[in-house]
Amino acid sequence: MPNDPTERRVVVTGVPRRTRRGPGHHRPRTEIDEQTTLGHTYVSSLMRSQLRAALAVFAVLVLLVAPLPLVFAAMPDGAGLEWAVLGFAIYPPLVLLAHWHVRRAERNEQDLVRLVEDR
Repeated sequence: MPNDPTERRVVVTGVPRRTRRGPGHHRPRTEIDEQTTLGHTYVSSLMRSQLRAALAVFAVLVLLVAPLPLVFAAMPDGAGLEWAVLGFAIYPPLVLLAHWHVRRAERNEQDLVRLVEDR
C-alpha cells in the first residue's frame, strides 16, 4: 500500500491565509464574556484606571472647594463678592474638570476596546 501511486500525497506550500491558534486560546472579548480569570483581569484593570481618574478629580475638587469658607470669611461683609466667586470664579474650573474627567474615562474605555479587539 505505501508504494501505490494513486494514493500519492500532494504538498502545497504558500502563505497561510490565517493562522490557527491552539485549542486553549480564546479571544479577549470571549474571556470577558465568559468571566474567566483573564477577563476579570481586563475588567479590573479598567475599573482601576477609572478609579484613579475619579480620585484625581475628587482631589482637585476638594482643593478647589475646601478653601471657599476661608475665602468668604476673609471678604468684607455686604460686598456680594461671595456670589461673584460662586457664580464666576468656581464654575469654569468645575466645567473644565468635568470635561477632563469625561475625556479620561472615554479614553480608558477605548484603551480596553483596543486591547480586546481582534485585528
